[in-house]
Formats: sequence, structure tokens, C-alpha cells
Amino acid sequence: MKQKDLTLNGKNLNISRLVSFISRQHSQLLISKQALKFNEQTYKFLESALDKNNKVIYGINTGFGPMANYLLAHDQIVDLQQNLILSHAVGMGEKIPDEFVLAAMLVRLNTLVKGYSGVSSTLLTHLQTFINYKIIPIVPEHGAVGTSGDLVQLAHIALALIGKGEVIYNNQRQKASAVLRKLNIKPYFLKPKEGLSLINGTSMMTGIGAMVCADADKLLNLAILNGSLALEILHGYEDSFSQKLHELRPHPGQTEIAKIMRANLKNSKLIRNRETLNTSANHGNHVNKINDSVQEFYSMRCLAQVLGPVYDTLRSTKATVEIEMNSVTDNPIVDSENKKFLHGGNFHGDYVAVAMDQLKICVVKLTMLSERRLNFFLNHKINDIFPPFLNLDTPGLTLGLQGLQFVATSTTANSQTLAYPMNLHSISTNGDNQDIVSMGTDAALLTNKVTENAFIVLAIESLGLCQAVDFLNIKNKLSKKSQALYSFIRNNVPKIVEDRELNKQLDTLVKNLKK
Repeated sequence: MKQKDLTLNGKNLNISRLVSFISRQHSQLLISKQALKFNEQTYKFLESALDKNNKVIYGINTGFGPMANYLLAHDQIVDLQQNLILSHAVGMGEKIPDEFVLAAMLVRLNTLVKGYSGVSSTLLTHLQTFINYKIIPIVPEHGAVGTSGDLVQLAHIALALIGKGEVIYNNQRQKASAVLRKLNIKPYFLKPKEGLSLINGTSMMTGIGAMVCADADKLLNLAILNGSLALEILHGYEDSFSQKLHELRPHPGQTEIAKIMRANLKNSKLIRNRETLNTSANHGNHVNKINDSVQEFYSMRCLAQVLGPVYDTLRSTKATVEIEMNSVTDNPIVDSENKKFLHGGNFHGDYVAVAMDQLKICVVKLTMLSERRLNFFLNHKINDIFPPFLNLDTPGLTLGLQGLQFVATSTTANSQTLAYPMNLHSISTNGDNQDIVSMGTDAALLTNKVTENAFIVLAIESLGLCQAVDFLNIKNKLSKKSQALYSFIRNNVPKIVEDRELNKQLDTLVKNLKK
């Protein structure tokens, strides 16, 4: 089946299209002809402005940041752009995952395509070629403060465009110059402002943020499935997710989560109506104990109230990221229609940074919810139903899921440590020119980290829930959604009876849950 092409016009990129393009290795990226035409108009206006020697334009014929008061000669403005890339491609640390870099390249191209950055159409098509060939620059994780954009990390992308640095091509790490020779692609020669236009913006944090949002969608869906299954196993009551209850507190996320739960559990043979609560008539003046559960623990009963804010935050975060994907985020902005250069701060990453931090906090809370529910099922002193650690063999001799709980606990603790908002770690830099910064890329990378952690914890919880289903032998009484989840988990990790090595199976399960 032929893959659908993606055509950029600076207005139509969203998370779904971005993720789809990156996952479909053979779809082609195109640029609308109208966008190319408008870019050429803007570029010609920039050229004409430079011909007027009395025009001072930041970053084009001046130095950068605190050195903006240095006015350059006309024959120096091209060298300035290459110097900018070479001086800023100095990131350190582990390389950012390839799919994140590719996402950043796609976002950067889309913002340039809008036609307000003053770049030539040849630069647009050069970046388009890199994306279509899946030539992915090596971009280190450390370097950007997220104000003036992701300068250091985007500089590594620009470095590859001019034929320097290293790239991943055909799953191999190679010199960019060697790959370009192999593909008969000439290194790009930067024109006025083009170096600045490539690196001055929020495209790295936005590209990562888009990919993280897509993973968070899957994570939230799994959290709802796990919570619904847990409620079934405990023969929970339907009123905790009833429509009337949640209409009386009509937060959008809360009501939506409850609605999904009702759909998930509609054909369950285990969920109870509260009218069936087993009570013995009290005919005397004595207090009688009810030999039945009256209310579930909060981690089961308050699923909609805890995951509702996650739903609302994810929806808000996606909206912010998609606005940013289709925005002009460099400086100065070239307004050819009104014959102006607009100097400002659209490169400041606080919108993305704050959104990522909010999502990160919610993902950590989701992880904590899962870990607490797992603890309930593993601790026989609390649940009074299941064997210790859901051991299906010989407690004392075999250990069941005891080791896996350590993993879930430590992973949750790691996420709790990372939960502090990164955007509050502003440190003045750049000669105090950048005196309040966003740390947006780090915020996005840390949100990705806690999302990866959450998948591990929820995968372990899923295994625990399946063990509980096996112990009670209730698979056929589960709702269809829960049966599907049970089958999916068991296809990846068979029932755990005798102690065995689980690392590879758990790793496979986590990867498959993220697909």
C-alpha cells in the first residue's frame, strides 16, 4: 500500500501528521508551491534591505546577543552565519533519539515554510531532502536553555546541512560529509540570516513534545484499562463511574474518563450494582460487621478523579504544542508584506516548557496511582484475597512478583524526583542578555523520561492484574476490553508460576505497549 505524502504549508502540521510521517518510513515530505513562492518574496525583500547600507538588522549585519552593537561590513555577513553554527554546535552528553531529531527537523521546516524567516527556497528544499532521505544529525542532549530557542541543539542540525558533524543514515553513524558525497548532495552554503533562522526557535522542544504527547495518549489509555480491570477483579461497584455521579462534578477530563470506563465495563460479569451489597439485617442494639466491601480503595474508586486532570492536561498540552508547531519562532521576523523587520522574543520557549512540566507532573501522578494499586494486589495483608506477591506456586519457596515490585517502586521514586518543574530552573546566561530562560528542551526530555518510566510501572501492574485474574480464574467473566488486555499481556508474558527470568519478556511488553 502506497504511503500518503505530507505537504507542509506552515499551517497544517499537527501531532498526528508528524508522528505518522516519522513512523511511515517511505512517505515523502513535500512543500506547497504557494509557500515556496511566498518565501522567495520574503527573501528578495531581505536582499533588497541589505543593499541599503544604512539599514541595521539584528543578526544579519550585526553580532548576536550582547554583541548586537557590533555592525558588520557587507562582505562579512555570510561568514557570520557559518560562524554562528560552528560556535554553537557544541552540545554534550548522550545523543537525542533519532525520532526526536527528525521531529525537530520537520517542525523547523514547517516554521520556515511560513515565510517570515527570510530564508531562500533552496534552504527549504535542502532541509526537505535531509528529511526525505532520513539523514538524521547527531544532536547531544545538553546545551539548550530554550530561550533564543534551542540554539545549541538546532545548531547540530544546521551543522549537518552544511556538510559537517555526524549523522545517522541507514541506521549507521557516519560523517555528514561522507553521506552527502554518497548521495551526491552538495553541502549547503548559508546565505544572510539563514544560520540564525535555522537555530533561533523552539523546534527541538516542540518536536520532542509532540512525540511525548503521542506516547502519553497511549499511556493514559493503558492506565484507564488497568484501572477498569482492577475494579472488575475486586467486584467493584458501578456507581463510582456512573454518569450521574460525574455530572455532579463536571470537569471535562473526569467525565470523559468515567465515560470511557462505562464503555470498557459495559459487558462485565463482575462489576456490581450497589443494591447487591450483602448486608445482614440488624435486629438488635448491636453493631454488626458487614462481611463485604462497602467501598474500594481510592486507587480503584477515584480513577476518574485522578486521571481526569491527566486527560485535561494532555489535551491542553497537545493544543499548545500544535500552536507552536505552526508558529514563527525566530528573531528578527521578516515581514515582507509590510516591509518591516520585527524584533521580539517569539523564540522564548516558556509555552512549551510550562506545558511539558505540567504534563510531566500529571504523568508522575498517574505512575503513583498505578504503583499504589499494584501494591494493593501484591500485599496479602491489605487485600486479604490473594497470596503474597500474587505467587501462583509455593509462597516461601517461590517469590512471585516480589522482584518486579521493587522495580515498580524504584522507577516511581525516580519519576517523583524528576517531577519538579524544569522551567523554574531559570539561570541567567549569555552575558545576562538571556536573563530569564525556559529550559524547554530539558523539560520535554524529562517528560519523555517519566513517560518511559510510567510504561514500565504500568506494564508491571498489568502483569500483576493478569496474575490476579489467573488466581481467581475469572477471565471469561471480564469485560471484552479487559479480556483483550489480558490476552495482549499474556501473549507477551505467559503466566508466572515458577520463578524465571523476566527481563527480556518485560522489555518486549513495554515496547509493544508503546506501539
